[in-house]
Amino acid sequence: MAGNIYALIRVSTEEQNEQRQVIKMTEIGIPKSNIVIEKESGKSTARIKYKKLVKRLKQGDILYIENIDRLGRDYNSILEEWHRLTKQKGVIIKFLDTPILDTDSAENDLFSRFTRDILLLIGAFQAENEYLKIKSRQAQGIAVAKAEGKPYGRPKSIITEEEKYIVEQYQNNKISLDEALKYLDRKKSAFYDLCDRIKKL
Repeated sequence: MAGNIYALIRVSTEEQNEQRQVIKMTEIGIPKSNIVIEKESGKSTARIKYKKLVKRLKQGDILYIENIDRLGRDYNSILEEWHRLTKQKGVIIKFLDTPILDTDSAENDLFSRFTRDILLLIGAFQAENEYLKIKSRQAQGIAVAKAEGKPYGRPKSIITEEEKYIVEQYQNNKISLDEALKYLDRKKSAFYDLCDRIKKL
């Protein structure tokens, strides 16, 4: 009996656009209900959506991932997740950018398996190395900004009159939290942040 098909999409922040990956996965034929979008750092230990997906996965299920660093940002976590999915749960992993790593490859002789293992280790190394370089550049940029007395970090957006009005209505119990979130198209964390910013005005 054929398993279900899933996709894991991860972007590191709320600002990054996941739509490109969604389009790729839907073109493959993966139902939108089986496409899991994770918007947090791969270094995060929470990864709530990913953990829920892992619980859903059963032996024979197929999991599509764009590339190896979607499993994690560091060397050890990538290898641990790979082992958990492929060895412990019997999940088939397919990569959009490196199909040679697909675990259902028709080529399964000793040399092919050896090649895939080497490429997996290289991919895990490259993922952590790239993450460390990004963090190093960020730290250097912050240090330079501090030294020059410049503000650093993402600038806050301008609060609109509509946002002020919706927050006021919510705080005065005129509308519910769900209604406020719907009106502003915000998540809870972003809405509470907006409330704090308006309170400090």
